[in-house]
Amino acid sequence: MMQNVHLAPKADEDDLYSGYNDYNPTFDTEDLENDTAFQQAVRTSHGRRPPITAKIPGTSASRPLATGFGSKTALSSSMGRPMTGAIQDGVARPLTAVHAAGYSKAALRGSVFDPLGQARGPAPPLEMKNEDTPEEKIRQLEKKVNELVEESCLANSCGDLKLALEKAKDAGRKERVLVRQREQIASPENINLDLTYSVLFNLASQYSANEMYAEALNTYQVIVKNKMFSNGGRLKVNMANIYLKQRNYSKAIKFYRMALDQIPSVHKEMRIKIMQNIGVAFIKTGQYTDGISSFEHIMSTSPNLKAGFNLILCYFAIGEREQMKKAFQKLITVPLEIDYDDKYISPNDDPHTNLLIEAIKNDQLRQMERERKAMAEKYIMTAAKLIAPAIETSFAIGYDWCVEVVKASHYVELANDLEINKAITYLRQKDFYQAVETLKMFEKKDSRVKSAAATNLSFLYYLENELTQATIYADLAVNSDRYNPSALTNKGNTVFANGDYEKAAEFYKEALRNDSSCTEALYNIGLTYKKLNRIEEALDCFLKLHAILRNSAQVLYQIASLYEIMEDPNQAIEWLMQLISVVPTDSHALSKLGELYDNEGDKSQAFQYYYESYRYFPSNIEVIEWLGAYYIDTQFCEKAIQYFERAALIQPTQVKWQLMVASCYRRSGNYQKALDTYKDIHRKFPENVECLRFLVRLCTDMGLKEVQEYITKLKRVEKLKEIREQRVKSGRDGSARSRREGSAGGAVFSPENKCSPFSEVLKDSGGSAKGERLSAKLRALPGTNEPYESSGNKEIDASYVDPLGPQTERPKTAARKRVDEDEFADEELGEDLLPE
Repeated sequence: MMQNVHLAPKADEDDLYSGYNDYNPTFDTEDLENDTAFQQAVRTSHGRRPPITAKIPGTSASRPLATGFGSKTALSSSMGRPMTGAIQDGVARPLTAVHAAGYSKAALRGSVFDPLGQARGPAPPLEMKNEDTPEEKIRQLEKKVNELVEESCLANSCGDLKLALEKAKDAGRKERVLVRQREQIASPENINLDLTYSVLFNLASQYSANEMYAEALNTYQVIVKNKMFSNGGRLKVNMANIYLKQRNYSKAIKFYRMALDQIPSVHKEMRIKIMQNIGVAFIKTGQYTDGISSFEHIMSTSPNLKAGFNLILCYFAIGEREQMKKAFQKLITVPLEIDYDDKYISPNDDPHTNLLIEAIKNDQLRQMERERKAMAEKYIMTAAKLIAPAIETSFAIGYDWCVEVVKASHYVELANDLEINKAITYLRQKDFYQAVETLKMFEKKDSRVKSAAATNLSFLYYLENELTQATIYADLAVNSDRYNPSALTNKGNTVFANGDYEKAAEFYKEALRNDSSCTEALYNIGLTYKKLNRIEEALDCFLKLHAILRNSAQVLYQIASLYEIMEDPNQAIEWLMQLISVVPTDSHALSKLGELYDNEGDKSQAFQYYYESYRYFPSNIEVIEWLGAYYIDTQFCEKAIQYFERAALIQPTQVKWQLMVASCYRRSGNYQKALDTYKDIHRKFPENVECLRFLVRLCTDMGLKEVQEYITKLKRVEKLKEIREQRVKSGRDGSARSRREGSAGGAVFSPENKCSPFSEVLKDSGGSAKGERLSAKLRALPGTNEPYESSGNKEIDASYVDPLGPQTERPKTAARKRVDEDEFADEELGEDLLPE
């Protein structure tokens, strides 16, 4: 164990760690407060006097620690430099420094040693600003004005125009107070012109946004006339815009030109926009030549789509064929400054490149490029459809020229759309054959164009009720592009027309899966469910469609109809009220409301809506009959006469209406007029028993000599009627006897005899129930059960349909929509919505 023990070195050997514990009392400052000599030296000038000899002991000689003024043993510095005031070689060296750094006689006399200033405590708090000074008030007011201007701009961006205007006015009031305060305490040169300009400009903008154009113009005038605003003249553009909105085109042109003179040529884009506005103002005033000069300058300097399209409009207005062609060619060559689809196709299988392309394929820049391209295609298509009939002797040749020009540009895909529009133009001219032939040319084109053309062909044949051809082209459209919702919808329509509702619903569902915004498919699937008596599902479809098309009259009517089927009249009435708020002149909806209120027993409301329906469409027999019956029921026979007279005009072969007119005259006491009316009926219908009975009774009551004549005629007619009835009865007995004999003889069953010949009639007579109820009501009125007032077996012709109201539940046909006709364009037929 002793081999691991290390002995301590001897005393005379060198110690590696010697000296670390040595202590130099000169640097001891802990007991300086208790050092009497040191404190005396600090308080008096004694400490500044050099010692006489180095051997004179200090005041603290008896203490183990010595002061810096001397000790029994003189200590040298660590560098071997002798201490100040020490004796070297018997010569006393004078003191070089007895005034310590950081000390002063006045400050430290009688104070505690505190070189770090810890005894002073924390620093005093900052001095509070005096907000009562004029300068501070001005700064606060200026800050408040800036805040009000910012709040006004934010409110305008959020659409709260009234709040924005109030904030702008408040900022203007406070800014005027600020200017007055500045003028009182300082010279006018210190006024903040930038703040004044921003307040006035914001106020004028808010006036203009709230359509307070007079106030906006006055505020702009204040800015423009102030010479201290260096760029105020440019605001004449805003003034010109206001004049353009007010249709004061001459002043608008004047201010646009004034603004153009004040804008330097370096602002090229701004000058181009102003010149474009000048050209638009010239078009508004009909000065097409001046407009042409503006747009030609723009197209030669900085061509753009709007200027090119407006140039075509000007040349079209003055009838310049060649210039229209040149302008169209300029429009085609306008650079779009976008990257085409080739950029978004990966050249290799590099995963990093593919990720980058996926990231930028649908970013905001790409969306902006798509919007710009769509706008260019819209302008080109509209311009082509506008000038095609005008640049050549026929529109077909004009379309062919436009197609050739488009094919030579980078808008090649638009050529096919122009061909389809050519077919639509043929349809507008009612040249069905040429339209079909033009569309058939696309059967050999690529799948997208073929599908579009086949969709339109299917639509056309469907309208023509040629379901076989419609089915053929619907199949072709679906096979060419299975993801085309319009093609699937048309295919579903053809299946629907053939009565296969389940299969039609499948096609509509597939169209919705491909395009959830296809409202035609959603509407048609609702009709399909209604045919299948799946009322809840149909209602769900139409409620979804109502969330998309809030003001669609057809959707509102279908929802009301479904609630009526579900025997919920209150909901049906509510939805019909929404319907008449959208189409207040729809007589069918008004009559339906009247019918529902009548079923509920509210005669006054029913009368109101029936009367409104009659006002808008006075040829609806059901409405006329109800109104006439209402007036008879309320004992106002004179007012019922006009309705029955109109019914007699609509259905002159129905004797019932003329008999009711005569009956109203009789009830109102006008017997002579009633007699004349019945005589007129007898001339038109000499075998009418009711008319002759009434004539006999009236002539008897009035004591006329003609009574015997009418009695003779009545007997003859009754006798003929009895003979006719006997013949009919004997014929029925004979046919029944023969059928019994035939069945007894073992007649062979034939499939043709399964259905009664009346079955087809019963399918189409579902709408006559209401007419039968009203006719029964007329016969049941007080005093109408007399023999001469009965109309026999003749009922109202209930097959009359209101042409203005919703008709049969025919499915919609879908296709693609085009630019509105007001923009010099036509709609592609496949997108038009059929009536329900």
